Amino acid sequence: MIMSANLDIETNAEDQLTIGGIEATKLVQQYGTPLNVYDVARIRSQIRKFKKVFEEEQTEYEVSYASKAFSSIAIFQVMSQENMHIDVVSGGELYTALQAHFPASQISFHGNNKSREELSMALENHVGTIIVDNFHELELLQSLLEEQPTTVNIILRVAPGVSAHTHEYDQTGQIDSKFGFDIDSGQADQAFEIVNQNSNLNLIGIHGHIGSQIFESEGFDLEVERLMQLLVHWKKRYDFVSEVLNVGGGFGIQYVGTDNPPAPEELVRQIIQNVRQAAEQNHLPLPAIWIEPGRSLVGPAGYSLYTIGSRKDIPNYQPYVSVDGGMGDNIRPALYQADYSGVVANKVHAPVVENVRISGKYCESGDILIKNQPLPETKPGDIFAILATGAYGYSMASNYNRNPRPAVVFVENDRAQIVIKRETFQDLVNLDSEYFINIGGNYDKENDRTRNY
Repeated sequence: MIMSANLDIETNAEDQLTIGGIEATKLVQQYGTPLNVYDVARIRSQIRKFKKVFEEEQTEYEVSYASKAFSSIAIFQVMSQENMHIDVVSGGELYTALQAHFPASQISFHGNNKSREELSMALENHVGTIIVDNFHELELLQSLLEEQPTTVNIILRVAPGVSAHTHEYDQTGQIDSKFGFDIDSGQADQAFEIVNQNSNLNLIGIHGHIGSQIFESEGFDLEVERLMQLLVHWKKRYDFVSEVLNVGGGFGIQYVGTDNPPAPEELVRQIIQNVRQAAEQNHLPLPAIWIEPGRSLVGPAGYSLYTIGSRKDIPNYQPYVSVDGGMGDNIRPALYQADYSGVVANKVHAPVVENVRISGKYCESGDILIKNQPLPETKPGDIFAILATGAYGYSMASNYNRNPRPAVVFVENDRAQIVIKRETFQDLVNLDSEYFINIGGNYDKENDRTRNY
């Protein structure tokens, strides 16, 4: 097996891209394109790297998979096999986890606008922790607990006032954020006092999250400092000792050759050491440290396989090489200007002859998956693979232009299994209904036409 210099991908002796030991072109022959493929062994490997750091540091912990990165029954089953915690952000993600028989006690429920129905669903299924985001949610929870008395573990999400150096849409920890109780204005104290008056709400800790796709440690250093300051303040003012400090996730990954992120587990090691130092200096017990990796677990393990179709050449401009997917299965380049890199699956190291734009099939000028892709000579029917698409690709996919969403395949131990079926055209209309209202004329249902309007 040959390791490619391009984002640590694997090729065989015939220069074919392999995923989990299987040639990408063979996966395409069996399952078609567009196709999302996950190398499950890579996911398991990163999970174990995170856990190893905590165990080496002899710290109580939870590694909680941020399932918004990619949710399906199969991925929750993998997380269960690895004895993981997960967090969900909607009733749909919670339902999927329960359908996978994931232990409800190991689920945290996030979200800045949880509905009464979603919170009721969480309580009825005995979800382990609800991460409370705002005062409205506190009111809803208290109302529900009056109707169905029980005790629920909660964590208060706070806005630590720290901005990560990342895309504007990926920042979540700054003061001006839709997430969490602001610390500086006193909102966090007010939330604590409300919780402290309700015996059905068992506050086990606080949560902070500063953003996503973060490469530098400075943001995490500041976050830990701010969160620990809050715990020191609550110890002095309320005699509260936190069981849990949840620092969120956001650990960055490599998308293109110029990206140089640190190993995410090493960022976690520094977080642990900073929390321990702050706890010792302030004479606090060391809380259990929770992290919420999503992208760093599934992102590098994912591949998007496409078939090359049309091509457009314009004198003095980069050519457009189009594939049979695009912004419907990966909105990130259009939404975030996210960069990706790719390879031709059956000739990964063939000599480069041109730089092109990899364009999608959707009816939008902004549907460009890669703006500057070096390519060998290609022809229609070649298979193009975009790398590191495992996070926020399928989970943000849409049926724009009435295109079906792709299939998802898991590969492990040289075996492949489809875990999400490809949508069909029939699937696209299954929730549609016919329109029978008479608008200024008579509807002829038998001939399916409307006249005189």
